[in-house]
Amino acid sequence: MPHRLLALLVPRMPQASVQERFRAACGALLGLLCTGLTVRSAIGTAAAWPLLIAPMGASAVLLFAVPSSPLAQPWSILGGNCVAALVGVTAAAQIGDPMIAGAVAVSVAIALMMLLGCLHPPSGAVALTAVLGGPSIRDLGYAFVAWPVGLNSALLLGCALVFNNLTGRRYPHAPAQAAAPDAAMGPGLTAADIDAALSQFDEVLDIDRGDLQAILRQAQVHASLRRSGQTTCGALLSRRVQAIAPDAPLREALDLLRHHRVTMVPVTDEGARVLGVVSLTDLIDKTVGWERKAPRLDLRQRLALMAQRGRAPHGSVRDVMTTGFVALPAETVAGKAALLMTQAGLHHAPVVDGDGRLIGVVAQMDLIDAMLADMASARDGEHSETAQGRAQPRDIPLPRIVSLRSP
Repeated sequence: MPHRLLALLVPRMPQASVQERFRAACGALLGLLCTGLTVRSAIGTAAAWPLLIAPMGASAVLLFAVPSSPLAQPWSILGGNCVAALVGVTAAAQIGDPMIAGAVAVSVAIALMMLLGCLHPPSGAVALTAVLGGPSIRDLGYAFVAWPVGLNSALLLGCALVFNNLTGRRYPHAPAQAAAPDAAMGPGLTAADIDAALSQFDEVLDIDRGDLQAILRQAQVHASLRRSGQTTCGALLSRRVQAIAPDAPLREALDLLRHHRVTMVPVTDEGARVLGVVSLTDLIDKTVGWERKAPRLDLRQRLALMAQRGRAPHGSVRDVMTTGFVALPAETVAGKAALLMTQAGLHHAPVVDGDGRLIGVVAQMDLIDAMLADMASARDGEHSETAQGRAQPRDIPLPRIVSLRSP
């Protein structure tokens, strides 16, 4: 019983990494500090108006700790806080009892925010602050909507835009593209099925529909990987591989790709450690024009490289190679390797040993074939075991015969 009660009281939230917790805490610190200091520098410390209202602390939790939440998006904070402030000021002016005015303000604010699509939980505190904030708040009247609510919200939102994007959290959050209602998402599951399930809840769920679909797709991918067998890249790689040095000219890379009829060549240092890959796509997308049958860097790529390195590029493989590549350890199972290559847009990928040295190249089609073979073998094994289990006779005890005659 205590465990069941505890499960009801404690939310089941995914555990964030220590790095993510630190990022969120630092974001709230910098966001509120910058907002407060900016307002103070604008009006000084002698002003009777509040510089920073308490609901901004709750807004900071959403903006920096859960920036992907629909409740933390720009329209939610700006629209929600301003609507709630407007309702709160009106309720305070029209209703004499502050307790009644506060309750009415929060309830009406919630209804309007849900109607306008700008639901923001801290806005309930904004509406209550407009009623119970004291003489300094009441004296502002409807100016409270613009100052401090509007200004605080805009400044905190600006800090969230800068901080989240600089720390790897895209904000405003762009939800995953939702599939068409009839698009299949897995065996027997479509987007229409998800919509039907969501409609049965009949409540606000703190997740975007597109994000939910993306989570389900990833879960299906992991389930497929779990069933895809244990064949590794080391068993499928080809050791007949050509590598190229990072300082080699672009013409040498082109000749190597054309001569061996491959789409990708690993770039290695003198110790055979993989530094990147150069592909036909790199030569096409990052170069423009041809000089003596050799590709030439385009102006945009040249300027970008100069900004990164502080010197002019030399038209070498280093200037166009892809460093966000997929270098697969030999023990990587075929299913996971195929997924990584699909995400990177590669048909071939280098395979490395434990020290990061190149030992071969694996093809995506070979990985997929191995996955299908492993899955078919597993199914055949399950069917064989099932058939064998059914064919084996079972020892069924015979009932004991009891005589009904009297002794």
